[in-house]
Amino acid sequence: MSLELPPGHPLGKKGADVIASEESSHPPSSGLVPHSGISGLAQCAMSATPEAVRMLRHFARAAAHRWRLADDFHEALSVIVTELVSNVVLHSGSPWVAVAIKVRGNTLTTQVRDGGRWKHRPVRRQEPLDAHADCGHGLGLVESFATRITTRSLDAGSVVVAEIVMPARYGGPSV
Repeated sequence: MSLELPPGHPLGKKGADVIASEESSHPPSSGLVPHSGISGLAQCAMSATPEAVRMLRHFARAAAHRWRLADDFHEALSVIVTELVSNVVLHSGSPWVAVAIKVRGNTLTTQVRDGGRWKHRPVRRQEPLDAHADCGHGLGLVESFATRITTRSLDAGSVVVAEIVMPARYGGPSV
């Protein structure tokens, strides 16, 4: 699952349009869909501005709603997208951010990609004031919702993938 943007893509310019797409398949249902019977992919890319955080959060929640996922997953997806997109906007220097959300069977996967350059820190920053800061807890929040997180540096930018395995009561496998 990847939303590729070539170098110099128009999304890198201020005021660029939003690019979005969605595809899904699931059986007709009046309630929550068993996840074994649903698959979907929603992608959206836009300029990495503070407004992108709100817009991409709404995009993610709308996809979860259309796929009829349980409210728990709306919230988890919302937090994951908000925190990862905020990190791009605040720290990467990327002119654009792309989000791809995929549901297949019992796995909900969120990928956030950027074209920026992150500062490498050999150890996590720990300032005395950080403990009570209103920000700086993003990846910790993502880790609290996700089953697995991977981060990769690319030649141009980086990609963070967060996966949530949905439990059996929502159609996931029994343990």
